[in-house]
Amino acid sequence: MLLLAIGAALSYDNPADTSIWVLVVPMLLLAVNLIAAIISNPRINRRGGLLVFHLGLLGIVLLAAIGRLSHMEGRVEIVTGSEFTRESLSDVRSGPLHNGALDQVRFVQGPFTVEYRARMMRGLTHSYVAIPDSEGGWRELVVGDDRPLLLEGYRFYTTFNKGFAPILSWIADDGRPVETGAVHMPSYPLFDFKQSNSWTPQGGEEIKFWLQLETGLTDKEAWVLDGRNATGTLVVNVAGERTELLPGQSVEMPGGTLRYEQLSTWMGYKLFYDPTLQWMFLTAFMTVVGLGVHFWRKLTTEPLGLDDKQQAKRRKIAQDSTAVSRAKTVQES
Repeated sequence: MLLLAIGAALSYDNPADTSIWVLVVPMLLLAVNLIAAIISNPRINRRGGLLVFHLGLLGIVLLAAIGRLSHMEGRVEIVTGSEFTRESLSDVRSGPLHNGALDQVRFVQGPFTVEYRARMMRGLTHSYVAIPDSEGGWRELVVGDDRPLLLEGYRFYTTFNKGFAPILSWIADDGRPVETGAVHMPSYPLFDFKQSNSWTPQGGEEIKFWLQLETGLTDKEAWVLDGRNATGTLVVNVAGERTELLPGQSVEMPGGTLRYEQLSTWMGYKLFYDPTLQWMFLTAFMTVVGLGVHFWRKLTTEPLGLDDKQQAKRRKIAQDSTAVSRAKTVQES
């Protein structure tokens, strides 16, 4: 238990430089200890409720170890209208036995809304996603902070991390194919004062962007963030030359032409995978039932308010009384 406590402290907030074995090894040692207690202790293996309780504890410890070895966590930012790809994941951490079917996960990000109360207190998030259905089409679902998207055992939860993304096209002067992509601005409204980023085209100079947004942001009353109702002017700065662009406008610069296609949004998700969750719930339920049965029998067969010595003495007196009664019965017969 001491080793497990140390491992839990070292693993707090899941730091990347902490080995998963600081948790798994103490769990396995605790499992061995529980097995030895179940086999060798008559007070455990001869009492049904207590036996079920300890078997449940053993199951929880083993499932927790398996869950740590096979789990996966990560984060992803998806632009509205784009499909999830494994390559877009970041901060990925997984156990050595992880073998999930992440390549089979498919969904397309739709629009989202985030409710805010006065003083910018974040409320419910409604993120609309489309997943393939059995008929070759798409089916819409709503995802939130407490309503995960569950696909192939992976859980996708929305986070506070979301923002705007100008869709840009780069037309190079040398005839290379047109490049179209999104530039993710910092999280909004957390960094509403710093909506800036940069990008460097191949063979060109660094392009600095600053996004001037109109979203209806207010901290004095309830407000809903909805990218469909927002507008944005994109300020482009190259080599000290400043240009303001509206969607559909373009600007020529050294090496090519930059066109501001449209203003979009991106949603940040937290990815979580643990195949033992359902089994953990069932095992925990069985553990609680076993402990409940044990105390029910203890309370209904032994008087309250007596310590172990007093209860043992009362049992001894009861056994002696039973023996005396049997002896008298034999003598009379």
